[in-house]
Amino acid sequence: MKFTHVPGRNAKHRVTLYALSTCGWCRKTKELLEANQVQYEYIDVDQCQGEERAEVSGKVRELNPRGSFPTIRIDGEVVAGYDEDRIRELLEL
Repeated sequence: MKFTHVPGRNAKHRVTLYALSTCGWCRKTKELLEANQVQYEYIDVDQCQGEERAEVSGKVRELNPRGSFPTIRIDGEVVAGYDEDRIRELLEL
């Protein structure tokens, strides 16, 4: 899986975002993370092809059985959908 790394000053949590390039809530999640200078990595699942897409989609369903987007993993916790309060809580913002 090829993730894109986004640098940030706030690197105390491991943040992985599974997103869709066309999803407004995914875009909003990226904006929230970047506005708070959170270091994170993301992958736009709809931009993946073939085996990689199957692998990434399987990982999303493993983390979030509904398979909805965005799916965010912060340390060991999973947030399904854009839940700003929960994201802020987990990131201690």
